[in-house]
Amino acid sequence: ELLGLKIEERSEPWEGACGVYHPLLSEALVKFQSETMMATFPAQGPVRTQIVGRETPEKKESAKRVQDDMNYQLTDVMKEYRPEHERMLWGLGLSGNAFKKVYYDPSLERQVSLFVPAEDVVVPYGVSDLQSSSRVTHVMRKTPNELKKLQVAGFYRNVEIGDPVDSFDEVEKKIAEKMGFRASTDDRYKLLEMHVNLVLEDDKYADEDGIALPYVVTIEKATQTALAIRRNWNPEDDTKAKRNHFVHYCYIPGFGFYAFGLIHLIGAFAKSGTSIIRQLVDAGTLSNLPGGFKTKGLRVKGDDTPISPAEWRDVDIASGTMRDN
Repeated sequence: ELLGLKIEERSEPWEGACGVYHPLLSEALVKFQSETMMATFPAQGPVRTQIVGRETPEKKESAKRVQDDMNYQLTDVMKEYRPEHERMLWGLGLSGNAFKKVYYDPSLERQVSLFVPAEDVVVPYGVSDLQSSSRVTHVMRKTPNELKKLQVAGFYRNVEIGDPVDSFDEVEKKIAEKMGFRASTDDRYKLLEMHVNLVLEDDKYADEDGIALPYVVTIEKATQTALAIRRNWNPEDDTKAKRNHFVHYCYIPGFGFYAFGLIHLIGAFAKSGTSIIRQLVDAGTLSNLPGGFKTKGLRVKGDDTPISPAEWRDVDIASGTMRDN
């Protein structure tokens, strides 16, 4: 609503009153997104290497190979990287928080880096960062065909979970309505991929002292059916530290896990600017179309409709006495 992506049809204080929004927030977002894209995607590529320690010809050649290969991966192989990065910057500037999920996609047979909106990442109250959080839940949506492909590939259990069930929360409904969609037409499954610490007795890698270890558990929300349980640590790591697949981008750090964005910093100014610009336009309309009082003795033809600009109407009154009436 504060972005003003739609024109509001207003009938108060009169039909056709000004319904535009001040573009302050949109201008700030576009400027932040464009400048950040120029900085993160220069002409030579998004990746730059830095040699730590003493520089040698071998290290320079190795750094050059790593830089060229990573730039090739991000710009040519991972075709979704740049558009997902632009989407991430828009969400980051607006809400102050944005996430990326970096993982290996078995259907594409390569690594991917996808933008995840802040409302689709759920963490416990009071955590400070993703790495130390005991649970990180990613709310995913898969079409029946996408889910079937992952089941056939062996990524999920090949179990029957029925037809998709609509389960929208208030945030999802609001976003769908503002984007012009009906919030009751989503025919996708809602999956909850939870990165948690668990004690699984049947796992041969379980800790003898009963210490919870990191796992990735995926369930289908409507039926509560478990689709996959995977260990989430490197087999060569003796400490069994959690592998973090998410990156949290912050705009302005806040008091807790979440950061502040432009909607917090200048949202009130955007709202005030909208109010001011509407008052100015409505004031100009009123100066051209004044209203007021008239006596019952002054009969105006068609007085049930407002008078348009440059329109003159007849009144049923004797000549010379209009001012008195």
